[in-house]
Parts: sequence; C-alpha cells; structure tokens
Amino acid sequence: MTAPFRFPRFFVTSPSPCPYLPGRQERKVFTELNGPHAGELNDALGRIGFRRSQSVAYRPSCAGCTACVSVRVVTPDFQPNASQRKLMKRHGDLEVSACRAWATDEQFQLLRRYLAARHPSGGMSGMDESDYADMVEHSPVDSYIVEYREPGVNGAQGRLVGACLTDQQADGLSMIYSFFETDGDRPGLGNFIIMDHILRARSVGLAYVYLGYWVKGSARMAYKVRYRPIEVLGPQGWMLLTDEDAVIAPPAAPKVLSDVLA
Repeated sequence: MTAPFRFPRFFVTSPSPCPYLPGRQERKVFTELNGPHAGELNDALGRIGFRRSQSVAYRPSCAGCTACVSVRVVTPDFQPNASQRKLMKRHGDLEVSACRAWATDEQFQLLRRYLAARHPSGGMSGMDESDYADMVEHSPVDSYIVEYREPGVNGAQGRLVGACLTDQQADGLSMIYSFFETDGDRPGLGNFIIMDHILRARSVGLAYVYLGYWVKGSARMAYKVRYRPIEVLGPQGWMLLTDEDAVIAPPAAPKVLSDVLA
C-alpha cells in the first residue's frame, strides 16, 4: 500500500541583508524536497513562486516588502525583437547539449571566471569545487546542465563558453543558474542562453520559462523583463507585465519593519 502524500513543513530563515536593495532585510520561507513526490511538489511550488536550491524550495518572505516578483516567459507567444534576432544569429554557431547534472572542473573554472567578473563580492564568490558539485548534483528533480560550446576542431570538443543548471518542470523550464564567458569574444551570451531556453521549451510544447525573481528597483534585474510576453506573479495570480509596469523605478519602502533539452 502506497503511503499517503505528506503535506510539507515550512520554515522561515532569520533576517539577513538584502542582496538587491540597500538598507533592507530579507527572509525566506522554505521546505525540503525529498521522497518520491519531490518533482510534483517542486512543480506545484514553482507555480506559486518558489525556486529550487539543491533539495530545498524557497521564496522570499520579507516583512513589509514585496519587491521580489516571480516572472516567467510565455513561450508560445514569444517573438524575438530585432536585437534579439541579431544576437541569436551572432551565437548561432554554438553547439548546445543537455548533460546530466554532474559537475566538471571545466564548468567550475568557467563559473569562477564569471563570478570574478560579474559578482566579485556576491554570496557565491567563495564557492569551491565541493560547493559547486553540491549545487549541481544534489537535485531531487529532473535537472540538467545545458552546455554551450564553440565549434570543435578536428573532432575535438570546443571551448565551453556558457552553461545553465536547468530544471524540467511539468509546464516549463526553470533556469536555476546560468554562467558564461564575459570577455569581448562573445557579448550577450547571457541573453542568448535565455532565448535558447525559450525557443527550446516552445519547440516541445512547454508553456513557460521560469526566470526566478525580478526586482523592479534593481537595475541588475532589468534584463529579465526584456523577453515578452512575460508574466508576473501577484496577489491575483499570474498576469502579463505591461510596458508601464516594467519601467525601472524603486519599489515603495517597507511599511514597518529529458527530452526537452536534448
């Protein structure tokens, strides 16, 4: 006899400095993903704004602040604009493959270069090989590392220039974390990786690509709303983001206190 599904237990972290908005504190509500129903639970939580990190699903739960908003691209209606089409053409020679969620030294060295260039003082800057392996390999759901390589020569494997840890959910792809070369040889790689995920999801009938959280007052998050149509999760559920809503403006101050990727 199959054991009944157990409702998950949720916990809340202690307040810590917000990484996006200076002077604010963040808290997260989280639960563990384990057992035979981990994938179903992750899918359900993803539809209400949770994200996955290893075997934990979490979402912001900050007192008096709702600046972090879940966003997802509506893949059937996505039409790249002129600059996005140009970017797709520029990187159209890259060889893309979905690999098992297994960490390699080549990926880790790429991550180190990416973090040093883009997030030198971020929370991930001190990651070592073991931390990276935990991030990639400790997944209780269907996960892949999508690799982006330059064309190989004489049968040799080409240079790894981008990678993305990606979850396959029932209604879409969830981009957990992407990293890439930031030198001048391949400008716009991060945007290309997002568009590649959108087009791949659409090609197999998946409705969404989940991009995590968008923070309206954070310029470093502005790229997430360049892919239209895009939905935001609010009190009334998922709704299309309008041009007016996407204008970068600081949010109000807090009141008190495996076929898809093959």
